[in-house]
Amino acid sequence: MRTVDVQLGERSYPIYIGEDLLQQAGTYLDNHRISKQSPILIVTDEHVADPYFAIVEQSLTASGFTVVTAIVGAGEQSKSMSVFEEVMTKAIQGGLDRKSTVIALGGGVVGDLAGFVAGSYMRGIRFIQMPTSVLAHDSSVGGKVAINHRLAKNMIGVFHQPEFVLYDLTTLQTLPKREVYAGLAEMVKHGLIWDKEFAYWCLEHADELKSVDMTAMGYGLEKGCSIKAIVVSRDERENDLRAILNLGHTIGHAIEAVAGYGEIIHGEAISIGMVGSALIGEQLGGEPGLVDTTRHMLTALGLPTVLPQRLDVDQIMEAMMHDKKFQEGSMTFVVPKSIGVVEINHNVDYDLVRRVVEQLKEEV
Repeated sequence: MRTVDVQLGERSYPIYIGEDLLQQAGTYLDNHRISKQSPILIVTDEHVADPYFAIVEQSLTASGFTVVTAIVGAGEQSKSMSVFEEVMTKAIQGGLDRKSTVIALGGGVVGDLAGFVAGSYMRGIRFIQMPTSVLAHDSSVGGKVAINHRLAKNMIGVFHQPEFVLYDLTTLQTLPKREVYAGLAEMVKHGLIWDKEFAYWCLEHADELKSVDMTAMGYGLEKGCSIKAIVVSRDERENDLRAILNLGHTIGHAIEAVAGYGEIIHGEAISIGMVGSALIGEQLGGEPGLVDTTRHMLTALGLPTVLPQRLDVDQIMEAMMHDKKFQEGSMTFVVPKSIGVVEINHNVDYDLVRRVVEQLKEEV
């Protein structure tokens, strides 16, 4: 088993990465002194519930915990105010109190939803992440939890750090290929923003990662989590450095909103967005070949790099206006300078961004 520590003073926590960890969930909760006097709420989705919910529930009940369950629909649509209210209702009806804990068992959507429930219920109760997707290695670390508004993604949320992250690699073997590939977008992103050698490692091991080879995937996820842990430890609340984790997200979130959440899934949208960021980077003086290298890495991982023709550029630009990274009439972008090196530019020209979004529709 691999362990990565997120250093945040009193809010520090470990990320446990290994195989067959869900069967030991009760032991991990005991080790972290989670209360058995108060009910635990497990939030999961209909795809993850069978078979993983039963495994976790059995482990917890065998250790003496009382379990309340909320099973939501799979997909981005569950990050909504209506589903949030449904889960809060489950928590209230289940008798959760200030010493209760919420467990997120699932991918990034479940993690965000459950984390927001935990951060809001009685003004904040304990929270555990049990990610079951490749994508969630990014979203389960760092404590940013949120739900969507119909006009923009992740606009309603809080910072709420988990007690620990229990990452069972065995769950990744049942993922559809599309979900695996989408998760690899966030993995290679960590290389693109921080570690050139790791970015090229992802390229060199693309076939092993796409086939969910346990050795390659274990290393890739540990490395990705480690990079995010370093960044979050230095800037927990995104005052400056942490914003580099948003590479590709300004355009990517707009694509998700315009396409309809779930039509183009998060990792796919971020992949296209990272190509857009590379285009901006080259035009602002980044190293030559930055776009071609970025496209090559993403394509090798099975990811899209071209914006579908059916998506309207005006609508995408409008969606970006609602993004948290649009302030006082200027556009903020994480701009690559080279592979592994980025900068935060708070004054990217609107017309340049529009030209780049149009360029993203061009086949290469």
